[in-house]
Amino acid sequence: MLESVLPNKQLTIEQQDVLNEILEFCHSNSNDTRSLFQLNGDAGTGKSVILTQLFLKIEQDAKVFNKDNYFLVNHPELLKVYQDNAGEFSELRKNRFLRPTTFINKMNKNHKQADVVVIDEAHLLLSEADKYNNFSQNNQLEEIIKLSRVVVIVYDERQVLKMKSYWSQQIIDKLVKQFGLRYKLNTLHTQMRMNAPRKIVRWIDDLTNNLQLDTIDNKSNNYLGGTYQGYDFKIFEDAEEMYQKLRLDNRIVQKSRIVSTADYPSTLDGKKHYVNEGKFHLPWDQYNYSNVTWAEKESTINEVGSIYTIQGFDLNYVAVIIGPSVVYDKNGQIKIDPAKYEDHEAFKKRHLNDVIQIDRAKKRIIQNSMNVLLKRGVKGLYIYFHDQRIYNFLANK
Repeated sequence: MLESVLPNKQLTIEQQDVLNEILEFCHSNSNDTRSLFQLNGDAGTGKSVILTQLFLKIEQDAKVFNKDNYFLVNHPELLKVYQDNAGEFSELRKNRFLRPTTFINKMNKNHKQADVVVIDEAHLLLSEADKYNNFSQNNQLEEIIKLSRVVVIVYDERQVLKMKSYWSQQIIDKLVKQFGLRYKLNTLHTQMRMNAPRKIVRWIDDLTNNLQLDTIDNKSNNYLGGTYQGYDFKIFEDAEEMYQKLRLDNRIVQKSRIVSTADYPSTLDGKKHYVNEGKFHLPWDQYNYSNVTWAEKESTINEVGSIYTIQGFDLNYVAVIIGPSVVYDKNGQIKIDPAKYEDHEAFKKRHLNDVIQIDRAKKRIIQNSMNVLLKRGVKGLYIYFHDQRIYNFLANK
């Protein structure tokens, strides 16, 4: 069980204010007007914990007023957590935690409409048809809006990771106008996951959003990282050395894992596929058939995690391999090379017609994947760059 999404976790003042605002929004809705509340926030700002407490409260009311509410998430590892947590609270029903397609098909089959539907990680919703996921309509959010009185979503445009789930604020605005929705938007700003000073978070944002490199400590010409206000942050020249340091951390505080951008081949053929960087040689994460999430399984210290197993989860320490698709340019700038990105599934379903738009979307997906991976660590972050020139620049070599 992950404490970060437990419905009884203590909220900050900012989070409690947002929760109260959403509850008021849900309760004040008229039956003849569809409504959408959108909660934005960067990775680690506490969106999910607000959503879980919201759902607990509306489910408490549901038994009194006979309401039909659902909690949706298009992430199998996170769904395991929510269903497991539901067993700890008598007010929650496990059968109300569903994948979006399951909800859509169920409601259509029974000709029913839900009262309140909350959606975690709404940026993972499909934005076009996908036979693999048994979704034949055009847009999952659109279908959920049709089947619900009130929809509450948490959304982060910088966590969009696939073309078939390609979202922007413009797409959401279009749906609001199309359905004449009563609509409200709020944004969380405070980073709650990482116990890191603001300059660490700003460094990550400069790298993943602006493709800009800089040193954390401008007083030093030699940049290797260190401990900043109790937060461990280091750039490694050697991936194996980074991994061995992570193993030591894992023995002390547990739940520390190594992850990577999808720049190393991997196919769903039942075989192991490896991430190789010098002496570093470990397999990608294997398909997880158990009810225990990948991040919590002790054996996964011997695997390399991907964005698909780690998105939405906390780690004590995270070591990130940034692969060949991220290359050094000059003057502290880097470039993204989509041709070197091995997650070909991420680029399928190219519903954008403009070639420039498609290329821009691919680069954005890679930048987003870095953002997701780099913001997992509560106590510390280690980074290894495949392109040696990036380390050399940062270390002033």
